[in-house]
Amino acid sequence: MKTGQKCLEEVVSVVVKRKVKIGTIVVIQTHGRSGQYNPHLHILLTSGGICEEKKEWMEMGYLPFEIIHKKWQYYLLNMIKEQIPTEYMKMMIDELYKQYPKGFVANVNKGKAPEKAKGLAVYLAKYMASPPISVKRILKYDGKTVTYWYNDHETKARKEETIDVMTFVGRMVQHILPKGFQRIRYYGLQATKTYRKWSEVIQTSIKKLSGTIRGAYEVVASLNYRQRYIKGCGKDPLKCPFCGKEMAVWVIWNPKYGVIYDEEKNIKRGRYERRKRFSGGDRHAIWAPA
Repeated sequence: MKTGQKCLEEVVSVVVKRKVKIGTIVVIQTHGRSGQYNPHLHILLTSGGICEEKKEWMEMGYLPFEIIHKKWQYYLLNMIKEQIPTEYMKMMIDELYKQYPKGFVANVNKGKAPEKAKGLAVYLAKYMASPPISVKRILKYDGKTVTYWYNDHETKARKEETIDVMTFVGRMVQHILPKGFQRIRYYGLQATKTYRKWSEVIQTSIKKLSGTIRGAYEVVASLNYRQRYIKGCGKDPLKCPFCGKEMAVWVIWNPKYGVIYDEEKNIKRGRYERRKRFSGGDRHAIWAPA
């Protein structure tokens, strides 16, 4: 993931003809359409970068696809050479340079920047929360074999595959990342500390380039738990399915930690009475169910 960031930072620097710091959001996906192991990166890239020397934003007018292929090959193979410094690996890397003279695959969506940021967020979100194969793609299970379908990457046609249960389970569990591994990472200007440092320069540049990049970015308002649940499931989690009235949170119980929230205890401790006194009037009092 860090190698992808370094690669693109050099590509942008080549395009703007100056050393710049860019911002990227990198998401790693380990599976292909068939569920087999096929690790690759999804990267959201800023349309330019900050020149630290001049302390100004450098806009990237175009993205050279040919350079990305060669640069990605160079950075990836160098990383592998550093991680596995053996003679056999050096021979294999030399062979890969000969076998792929135009570089490695780097898919870039051509055309204008998307007008809605929400579309990108939804697109990436499915890789964060979805399993390699959704349940609706499983056609048959007889206790010994599993039959499922996927759209073949080369033919673009639907393809069905039947494999034994243990092979299917193996294909699924190999995509479980190690505990604590971050599937999504923020680099450069997307990192919180770096953005704070350069936020004023970035905002000033956006105002100057508003005519060029209008609609290419959007501030997405955060949603609370209730709003996210309604949007995702189409149901209101605080609406009683029997009487239709609105419910209030009374107790939250966790199978590992037990009761982590108890409204009755809050009332007995006088939590809302204290809030009422500190706020200075009844208009700030918080109602709690009796």
